[in-house]
Amino acid sequence: MELEDKIGYHFKNKELLKEALTHSSYANERRAQHVKYNERLEFLGDAVLSIVVSDYIFKHCPELPEGDLTKLRATLVCERSLFEFAGQINLGSYLLLSRGERHNGGAERPSIVSDAFEALIAAIYIDGGIEPASRHILNFVIPAIKAAKRKPVKDYKTTLQEIIQKNPGERLEYVLVSESGPDHNKHFVFEVHLNSNIIGRGGGKSKKEAEQQAAREALELMGY
Repeated sequence: MELEDKIGYHFKNKELLKEALTHSSYANERRAQHVKYNERLEFLGDAVLSIVVSDYIFKHCPELPEGDLTKLRATLVCERSLFEFAGQINLGSYLLLSRGERHNGGAERPSIVSDAFEALIAAIYIDGGIEPASRHILNFVIPAIKAAKRKPVKDYKTTLQEIIQKNPGERLEYVLVSESGPDHNKHFVFEVHLNSNIIGRGGGKSKKEAEQQAAREALELMGY
């Protein structure tokens, strides 16, 4: 199959690949045939993805503390990143969808495609074990980490906000720590907090500059 050539892994059990690519809408449309669909594989794939990414960044980002490792992992395994990874192999075009779901753009829907990407990971894991599953995942994750580190950043606050927004419920806050000097030569120090945790600190001649420097330190600690 063309997809197997793209990912560099050929299945011994082709039914696993088919299951990974089958959306529940397709199975429901063929209920009498008892078609397997990919939701259970997605569950397993999510766990395999998390352990492989955690293992890699733990070993290759020794400068990052636990909190920053957690944030970095979150950016790599979120729906947006998985959708981008899936796009590199045009995964949506291989999905088995109901006629209605395909007509409504299901093959380009991030939630459906990213779920299928996780299901594909699980299918590789079941078929061949952790080594080929890990190679498959890292083929996407390593370039993503390198690209993020190379990407020039000017507006640190905006970049940090975009990363944190990928995780619903997280809240950023910039807190003034100190203000010193005469009116014509002020110096401000700000901390940036993620929920209740301090993730960066910076100073400058204006509040805006100090906030940017705090965001810059946070991005550096997160590996960006």
